Amino acid sequence: MRHTYREVEQCATKVALNLISGKWKPIIFFHLSSGAMRFTELWREIPRVSKKVLLEQLRQLESAGLVERTVQNGFPPEVTYQLTHKGAELAPILYRLDQWAMRHIEGVVQIS
Repeated sequence: MRHTYREVEQCATKVALNLISGKWKPIIFFHLSSGAMRFTELWREIPRVSKKVLLEQLRQLESAGLVERTVQNGFPPEVTYQLTHKGAELAPILYRLDQWAMRHIEGVVQIS
């Protein structure tokens, strides 16, 4: 059965993939799936991302309700990020997608 353009545009899977699309979002998810992390810890774990881009990606994930930002009072204030319940539900799905990619993508797409 062929789908119309409108059906494809409204596809829930497409919407979900758009929430996590971006060069760094899957990597951010990978790290946060182990637990809450401070911004600087996360930034050090992803050495090729700039602080500006990391912050933008985190804000997008936060706006989507997948990541929660918490500020602890103190000097300096400590900012941590963690997956929300919704984000934690998505993490194992991304892990399975990663496993699939490792089995099937080699030779088809050059991984950067």
